[in-house]
Amino acid sequence: MKNIRNIAIIAHVDHGKTTLVDQLLKKSGTFRSNEQVDERVMDSNDIEKERGITILAKTTAIDYKGYRINIFDTPGHADFGGEVERIMNMVDGVLLVVDAYEGTMPQTRFVLKKALEANVTPILVVNKIDKPTARPTQVVDEVLDLFIELGADENQLEFPVVYASGLAGTSSMEPDVTSQKETMDPILDLIINEIPAPKVSDGALQFQPALLDYNDFVGRIGIGVVKRGKMKVNEMVSCVRLDGSVKSFRIQKMFGYLGLKRIEIEEASAGDIVAIAGLPDISVGETVCEIGKEEALPILRIDEPTLQMTFGVNTSPFVGREGKIITARKIEERLLKETERDVSLKIKQNDSESFIVSGRGELHLSILIENMRREGFELQVSKPEVIVKEIDGIQCEPYEDVQIDVPDEYVGNVIEALGNREGSMEHMGSSEGQTRLVYTMPSRGLIGFSTEFMTMTKGYGMINHTFKEYRQMVSRKVGERKLGVLVSMENGKATAYALGQLEDRGVMFIEPGAEVYEGMIVGEHSHDNDLAVNVVKGKNLTNTRSAGKDHTVVLKRPRLMSLEGYLDYINSDELVEITPLNFRLRKKILNTAERKKQDSRK
Repeated sequence: MKNIRNIAIIAHVDHGKTTLVDQLLKKSGTFRSNEQVDERVMDSNDIEKERGITILAKTTAIDYKGYRINIFDTPGHADFGGEVERIMNMVDGVLLVVDAYEGTMPQTRFVLKKALEANVTPILVVNKIDKPTARPTQVVDEVLDLFIELGADENQLEFPVVYASGLAGTSSMEPDVTSQKETMDPILDLIINEIPAPKVSDGALQFQPALLDYNDFVGRIGIGVVKRGKMKVNEMVSCVRLDGSVKSFRIQKMFGYLGLKRIEIEEASAGDIVAIAGLPDISVGETVCEIGKEEALPILRIDEPTLQMTFGVNTSPFVGREGKIITARKIEERLLKETERDVSLKIKQNDSESFIVSGRGELHLSILIENMRREGFELQVSKPEVIVKEIDGIQCEPYEDVQIDVPDEYVGNVIEALGNREGSMEHMGSSEGQTRLVYTMPSRGLIGFSTEFMTMTKGYGMINHTFKEYRQMVSRKVGERKLGVLVSMENGKATAYALGQLEDRGVMFIEPGAEVYEGMIVGEHSHDNDLAVNVVKGKNLTNTRSAGKDHTVVLKRPRLMSLEGYLDYINSDELVEITPLNFRLRKKILNTAERKKQDSRK
């Protein structure tokens, strides 16, 4: 048996998992001395680099003291929690990374819970130890409390602790920052000594893909761990499908990992983490076996989608101006291609021009939209809605655990806002001018909340939430925007003169010179009803010179929002138009007169 260790790195968003993997790769001598290596090298796509978050789990491996250590860098965000859960079936230990100042956060609880359920061996890495505000000993106590709260057994409570700074590339076994040395050996030695070798049993081949990848040449690629036996390239094997049927296929290619490279390999044996290609529709949780010796492994649970939204063909007057790809057929092809690698995404045809796309959360869906936009697509999307399920004849909706950290002076406003959104408080604690609130609330109440929350706390508040369970539905309307909008009633270019006259009616979303069309939302009304406005009107010129000479119009800055901000903002009768260059808000019914008729019927 080769010396193998399979581990995953788990943590809350931004606690430094990916930076730590960088250092483990560099300090273990996996790269050649002349190899150019980026920061956060594991975050490979543009959006990951820009936002500084890991979206897809990545696999890498390092060789250290005669051991091959396979490492999974996992996403920290709850929307991608399904991946974390499935990775736990492939590894024997985890590095739990916790920020030396922030301590345990909602996602820390979420990922640790998955790890303890899978019964893997934990090692605690207290990261960012060089922060001036670091409080390592309290953080270790917090983590211990969390272990106890999550029902860890005695062996799991005896976890080893190592202190590190991923950014500086230092680590040591002592909490004192002066004991840090420029090496990652303490972490690597702990992995070898504390984490058990892969559990393998004797017998015929069993391999189960837990993650999917996709490439245009070989189709779907299943990534998983060989549980027992051996497999070789070009060998005929059989796959036990999720429905119990069996299909045989030939392994066309097999890949292993070292550093950042995926290397083609000829054979793999029990304990190895590999990727295989050859079955174009291989799925997560199926079992690849020797022909004639089919024995299925337990099926892996895939998290159900909790949010859905409609993706449709762009129907605005500006269609086709900025994007190349605008037809329903192309949008459908692209969405289906996404489901090849993302098992928690579901697509359903709505009508000939639109599709209902279900995913794990707003971030999950907005990243798909952002990718499509960058590829040249134009589309329009509706407000995200929660997926309602019927359980034992009762309508149920998803609920979430919410943790909020805010400066003391904003607590009253936040409590009031959460109460209006059907939140119920579980816990409240305060220390050093900061208050931590723990709530349980319907996912519906969180849609559109983050923008309001940031304004309310002047950007100082932090909010984190994870899916909890389905509960009986609240009858009240939750999560709709209170204020109305200003809607353009003309087509043309917005003028400074017209915008200046409308400033006291609300907040603008556009600048002078922006092209608008009838039905496009140009601002937020200061009252709760919608108002049709003319933003293209110019000043009437006369040949009489006025005594009060014209002063240049000085306009307030328009409000700019991110894609998530727009999705949060719209109500159910509105859409976001998405093109490679712009996001625009619009009403579903563009014609002003028709829209008024519709509103009066309500």
